Amino acid sequence: MENKRKIQDELFAYIKENTFKETESLTSDTMIFTEGILDSMGFALLLDFLEQNFKITAEDSDLVEENFESIDAITEYITRKNSSLVEK
Repeated sequence: MENKRKIQDELFAYIKENTFKETESLTSDTMIFTEGILDSMGFALLLDFLEQNFKITAEDSDLVEENFESIDAITEYITRKNSSLVEK
């Protein structure tokens, strides 16, 4: 089972590897789309990454800004979708 910190670490690594923007100042609450770190194509690839690595399926109703605006938000979204990833 993974804890939230491990999920965040995986998200940080993924975003840093898949953007051309400077990510040295990236924090868990950085607004990744507002700051231009990921764009619409980056979002589509992020969804694929989340589905493959965290065994979740994004429903149309999940595709709202609040679920994906930052690493913190994505981590919370992942743990809501797959509660088995959170240590009890």
